[in-house]
Amino acid sequence: MEHITLLIGIVIVTALVFDFTNGFHDTANAMATTISTGALKPKTAVAMSAVLNLVGAFLSVEVAKTISGGIIDESSGIRPEVIFAGLVGAIVWNLLTWLAGLPSSSSHALFGGLIGATLVSVGTHGVHGEAVVMKVLIPAVAAPIVAGLAATLATRLTYRIGRHADPEATSKGYRAGQIASAGLVSLAHGTNDAQKTMGVITLALITGGVVAPHADPPLWVIVSAGSAIALGTYIGGWRIIRTMGKGITDIQPQQGFAAQTGAAATILASSHLGFALSTTQVCSGSVMGAGLGRKGAVVRWSTAGRMVAAWGLTLPAAGLVAAGAALLADEGTWGVTAVAVLGLAVCAVIRTASRRKPVTHANVNDLDGDPASGPDAAVEPQGAVTAAIAAVIPPPAGTVVPGAPSDTVPGAPATA
Repeated sequence: MEHITLLIGIVIVTALVFDFTNGFHDTANAMATTISTGALKPKTAVAMSAVLNLVGAFLSVEVAKTISGGIIDESSGIRPEVIFAGLVGAIVWNLLTWLAGLPSSSSHALFGGLIGATLVSVGTHGVHGEAVVMKVLIPAVAAPIVAGLAATLATRLTYRIGRHADPEATSKGYRAGQIASAGLVSLAHGTNDAQKTMGVITLALITGGVVAPHADPPLWVIVSAGSAIALGTYIGGWRIIRTMGKGITDIQPQQGFAAQTGAAATILASSHLGFALSTTQVCSGSVMGAGLGRKGAVVRWSTAGRMVAAWGLTLPAAGLVAAGAALLADEGTWGVTAVAVLGLAVCAVIRTASRRKPVTHANVNDLDGDPASGPDAAVEPQGAVTAAIAAVIPPPAGTVVPGAPSDTVPGAPATA
């Protein structure tokens, strides 16, 4: 029993480390557009997001219950070693995508890690396949599309409504709106992502016989998970903030407001329904939608393509790493120790690599040299996808589309 207690403690600490990486990995979801448009200074933005992430962690436990008893079968014989291996897989993938500046899904990294480790250690009966499809895979496909369409339409509407207004005054008003909408996204992020770690810790406590099956997360679990994700958010994942704020499209205040409001509504609705969706995919979809909605804007599909590829790889990649970790961890104490040492070594290598080209709050809005965007990101021409969408849903009159003949209406607000 003493060994099991120590192992559960290790799992809890590892889960909180994952929660911390989730925080700095996903700071961009709420604050990238706010920082890129200058609505808030970088440090102020991440501090505000951290506080609201913590508050959001206390608003609901529906997603936590999806993790602790929905996707993984608590009674299938799953052990703390399996959860530990799953968390290691999720952490390694989170750090790799952070190093690349790619806003991949921390949520799907966690799901992939848990599923991969469970399949190796317990078998297919340890995973609720129907729950994975209904509450993970379907939302993964639908949520970014819905959020993107909503952001596209909202962006077009905001520009149409304000087409005769003074551009400077309009931008100033939307910057104020961005602050409110960014706060709503941060709150929504706390209600969804912080709960995933709560669910993992609760699952570990259930497997160790500390709490009863199907129990809600204890208060100390809620507090610790909310605090860990808030601390990670405050650290700021500047590499991913740069990609989200500048690497996908050039965001203006109107677009930022539309993108953040659509994303917040999608995340809050999903949290209420217990859907453990990826807040990263929702927010990224909203940013792309906002880019398509502004006349003359260019969505950098090279960056977007790499990002979508990372989304598709996240579940299987984290699952493979976790499966390998589970094979080692099943060997007993030495196996768990080996997994921990190897995991720490990989994290140290990634940390060292990140220092070669550091991204901080001081240069987060600089595109030059951004590995995620490429040296030509700022001048990428209109792509076939942008042109096709513009042909189906033409932008309002007065549009200037890069690479196309100009028919700008004199006196129209500059939007390029």
